[in-house]
Amino acid sequence: MATAPASVPTEAGTLLLVDDDAAFRQRLAVTLERRGFAVTAATSVAEAKLAAATLKPQFAVVDMRLGDGNGLDLVPDLRAGRPDVRVVMLTGYGNLATAVAAVKAGAVDYLAKPADPDDIVRALTAEEGNRPEAPAEPMSADRVRWEHIQRVYELCERNVSETARRLKMHRRTLQRILAKRSPR
Repeated sequence: MATAPASVPTEAGTLLLVDDDAAFRQRLAVTLERRGFAVTAATSVAEAKLAAATLKPQFAVVDMRLGDGNGLDLVPDLRAGRPDVRVVMLTGYGNLATAVAAVKAGAVDYLAKPADPDDIVRALTAEEGNRPEAPAEPMSADRVRWEHIQRVYELCERNVSETARRLKMHRRTLQRILAKRSPR
């Protein structure tokens, strides 16, 4: 009798997957189902709230930015239905401010898209209190600068003009920086 790898749940756990990118959502759903999760997919905050109320999932993988709102808004609803739910936030626009907000809201981890399915499963099934390993390579100076700009942008409630003023930079320069993906 073969045993399952340590990162795969021994019994299928219910998982709510919320992402508005159809191709990514479908690929991730198939991968997570192969790893033993019973996946229910949703494309929006409204659809996810309905699914969470009836499903009360054991696990959730939620995209930060959705067409009709912010994925962080789902965490309290998920926790209300099941206080021990393990939520992993995904985002293509990762920055320190939103990572902190996700963890404060109750997410167990915060991963940048496209996240590796192994990393998602490890985050979902990690024992309480385990800390992730330190990165082998620290952030580059360009990445640190980008993180700082993103943090100030979030603190200014995503107001480009106010962020540019506080950072003492031209608004158009800031818009170009914000339009790009984060440096490695």
